[in-house]
Amino acid sequence: MPNIKSAVKRVKTTEKRRALNASQKSALRTAVKAADLAVEGTEVETAKAAIQAASQKLDKAVTKGLVHKNAAARKKSRLAKKLNALSAQG
Repeated sequence: MPNIKSAVKRVKTTEKRRALNASQKSALRTAVKAADLAVEGTEVETAKAAIQAASQKLDKAVTKGLVHKNAAARKKSRLAKKLNALSAQG
């Protein structure tokens, strides 16, 4: 543990941020997985709603600096591609 006051504070804030980032990233992964599973099904409307929610979380994660913007764009693109395939099928 550091002795300097500012270093002690940095340790505390860093730990707080790390925990917050971890929970947000976990929620993001869960949303993307849920969207993936929704696309695997046959319900187009359910899949559309899940993908929209996942896209919002991805966009939010980019603004927070959790995910690189190109990585988020890639994930959104792949989800949209799957949704379009599902829509064309049914």
